[in-house]
Amino acid sequence: MNAAARAPDVSPSVRVNEVPEDRAGPTRLTTTQRVLLICGILSSLLYGAMITLIRYEGYNPVSQTVSELSAIGAPTRPLWMVLGPVYSALVVAFGVGIWMSANRNRALRVVGGLSVGFGILGAVAWPFAAMHQREVLVAGGGTWSDTLHVILGLMTVLFMLVAIGVGATAFGKPFRLYSIVTILSLFVFGALTGLESPRLAANQPTPWIGLWERITIYGFLLWTAVLAIALLRVESTRP
Repeated sequence: MNAAARAPDVSPSVRVNEVPEDRAGPTRLTTTQRVLLICGILSSLLYGAMITLIRYEGYNPVSQTVSELSAIGAPTRPLWMVLGPVYSALVVAFGVGIWMSANRNRALRVVGGLSVGFGILGAVAWPFAAMHQREVLVAGGGTWSDTLHVILGLMTVLFMLVAIGVGATAFGKPFRLYSIVTILSLFVFGALTGLESPRLAANQPTPWIGLWERITIYGFLLWTAVLAIALLRVESTRP
C-alpha cells in the first residue's frame, strides 16, 4: 500500500476553524454581565434626573452648582444623601460588569477598575465632603469639608478624563471619535465652570456656572450610557 492510499479522504468543502490565540474583545455575555452593564445606563439616568429634577425654592439650575443641592443646610440634602449612595452602587456594579465583559481587552479592564474605585470613593468620601451654602462661605464659615469637597471634585474630573481617554481605545473609530469630542467638551465647559467658581465662595453672581457644569456632567453620563450599550451589543469575541 502506497502513501497515497493511506492518506485520509478529506473533502475540499471541509474547513478547519482556527481558534484565535488572543481574544482582544468581550465574549458572549451572560445574564449577570448584562444586568451589571445595564446598571451603567441606570446610573446615568439616575444622576441625570438628580441634577435636573431636584431643586428647592429659589434654586436656579443655570446659575447654581450641583453641589449646592447637597450643601450643608440645603433643604434637598437629605434626599441627595439617599440617592447618592444608590448612584455609587450602580457605578460599582457597572465597573464590575465592564471588568467581567472585558476578557483580554486591557482598556476595558482599566475602565472597569476605575469605575469600581470611583463608585467606592463616592460612597465613602462624598458624604463627608459637603460644601456649605454661599452665605456661610462668605461669612468665613467654611470648614475642612469644603476643602475636601474641592479635592474630590478635581479627582472626579480627572477620573472622567482618564476613563474616557482609556475607554476610547476599546472599540472602533466611531467610538474613538465620539470619545475625543466628549473629552474636548469636558475641557471647554469645565474651564468655563472653573472661571466662575471663585465667585461662588464670595457669594457673587455666577450667571452660567450651573449650566456649564451640567453640560459637563451630562456629557460624561451620556458617554457612560453609550459605553454600556456598546458592550451590551457585543455578542461574540472580537479578534
